[in-house]
Amino acid sequence: MSNPMRPPRTPRPSASPRPRTTIRSGTARSALPAVALTGALLLAGCSGTADTEPPGSTSAKMNPSPATTPTWAPVTGSPQVIPAVRSFRRADGRGWRPSSGARVVVPAGAKSNVADEAQRLAEELGGMTVVYGDQTVRPGDIEVKLSGKNGADNVPVQSTADEAYTLTASGTRLTLTAPTDAGIFYGTRTVKQAVRAAGGLPEGTIEDRPDRPQRGMSLDDARKPYTQDWIEARLREIADLKLNQFQLHFSDDQGFRIQSDTHPEVVSADHLTKAQVRQIIALARSLHISVVPELDSPGHLGAVLDHYPDLRLRNAQGRVIPGAIDISNPKAAPLIDSLLKEMSELFTNPKGAPAYWHLGGDEYQALMSSSPSTSYPQLARAARQKYGSGGTVEDLTTGWLNDRQKTVEAKGKNRIEAWNDGFFASPRVSADKNRMVDYWTGKETGKRDPASFLREGRDVMNFNDEYLYYVLGEPNQFTYPTGQRIYQSWTPMVIRGTQPVAVPASMTGPARIPGARFAIWSDRAQAQTQQQVAAGIRLPLAALAQKTWDPRTPALSWAAFQALANRV
Repeated sequence: MSNPMRPPRTPRPSASPRPRTTIRSGTARSALPAVALTGALLLAGCSGTADTEPPGSTSAKMNPSPATTPTWAPVTGSPQVIPAVRSFRRADGRGWRPSSGARVVVPAGAKSNVADEAQRLAEELGGMTVVYGDQTVRPGDIEVKLSGKNGADNVPVQSTADEAYTLTASGTRLTLTAPTDAGIFYGTRTVKQAVRAAGGLPEGTIEDRPDRPQRGMSLDDARKPYTQDWIEARLREIADLKLNQFQLHFSDDQGFRIQSDTHPEVVSADHLTKAQVRQIIALARSLHISVVPELDSPGHLGAVLDHYPDLRLRNAQGRVIPGAIDISNPKAAPLIDSLLKEMSELFTNPKGAPAYWHLGGDEYQALMSSSPSTSYPQLARAARQKYGSGGTVEDLTTGWLNDRQKTVEAKGKNRIEAWNDGFFASPRVSADKNRMVDYWTGKETGKRDPASFLREGRDVMNFNDEYLYYVLGEPNQFTYPTGQRIYQSWTPMVIRGTQPVAVPASMTGPARIPGARFAIWSDRAQAQTQQQVAAGIRLPLAALAQKTWDPRTPALSWAAFQALANRV
């Protein structure tokens, strides 16, 4: 049966990613427009705002000495950032702007777990000086300090409370506090954006934290290879939007895009080396982004099965089913487990942090047949042998994913996910209770409503293909999603179609619907260049960031939000 949602495609060749030097936390990572802008403002000794004076205004006085209070045109209005801050208490005063001689002060010292965040912010604001220890906070300075436990290592985020921060602009000084370095990082994103958009922050106090704990982007690197530079640029982009997850779909019918030492024969010519993947992971970690690797099975394995033709699934007539592995073959599981173990060791996680793994599980062609047991008698026989006379192909497939989950869990992975069409109402065996449902489609025949997963106690990640699927070439009635539609019509509760999921409110909070990811699928690889993809996803990502950070109806109109996105 043909695949109605994501059929096999022809990959598009591109240049191999070039090796890069090791990423170091706290160093400059790109030439940012804000740096050039702010550098010019620092040279002028002041910053203009979007609603008072233009950037580069010279009406403010130069700061003749570090102890002298700088003067500048007041920063007015509310903080201009994406996502919008959750709370801002306005106060009387001129606010804060970068100024000549201003410093970033880190009381906890140069070896603290916020020193790298301070260094990054200082560089992004035009090269401010960073000072450590017991320092007097002078006019114009930014003080960065932890309100929680201060250790030598980064503190793993366990909840949205760990991502909270407070920013106070008072008396020409700026104070940033947070319980963890992740919260400090998000506070620095607010400062960076506010300087870009309006020259600084208005007088008052921001108290901010996300609504949903998981907010991110998923990339299909298998059908269309993307360069390391492109991936790293997107990591910086989503980090500035306070998104905290990056899912990498690196294996499919058209390519296996990561170096393998155990099975080098399956690796596509255009791939990421392990060194490059480690650099990507290191950058993501420094930006407080969790990487979610995805090695899809038992479908979407064409690139692997090209080298193991005896493991291809065949129907009763002997026809090969593209991309599907024969899970009744005793050699199938050892092959996939070998790759899972190797890749699990590559995608490392900080001690104590959530360790994600995505099993795939979608679109196994045997279960898209009207009668799986008739069409695939070998699978039916294997199911009966394993689960008794009533065993079904659904049972066998569920058991396959359960076993693959055990494989990655043995390697330390503790946050396991699979696509919603990889969960079945199996009579003899159930999907592992700790596996999260990544809900992308309700369009395929027989697929369960997201409400059923929530009612049975499962957590559901929102991948709603109506809003959050950017499918290259727009096949199968897909259209490129727009930021406006996400901003105006979608919420994390809209999991399927266009209406919120019909369950009690107790099932739709952050504990049960932890968030959403915006997915880029490279179905028709040649339909867009990497640059076109980057341009196409920019506003949808900004809208997703807003709607997962703050559950309220956005205060800005779409036109105002779009204009702000163009400034930050």
